[in-house]
Amino acid sequence: MKEITATMAGTVLQVLVLEGDQITEGQVVIMLESMKMEIPIESGLDGKVANVNVTIGDFVNEDDVLLVLE
Repeated sequence: MKEITATMAGTVLQVLVLEGDQITEGQVVIMLESMKMEIPIESGLDGKVANVNVTIGDFVNEDDVLLVLE
């Protein structure tokens, strides 16, 4: 299993994928809001989303696991 983690602390603004979705490297999968800026979180690899660990409005810290890929 591969994990996509938060690059900085912030609030989840958008979750752009669902469990079961096939994603590609470089695809934006989550939008965070931090200090009134929108920060896109991109996938670093291709894969299928096995688990989405966050919902809109959740606060995450740097390195928290956002998504798990198969």
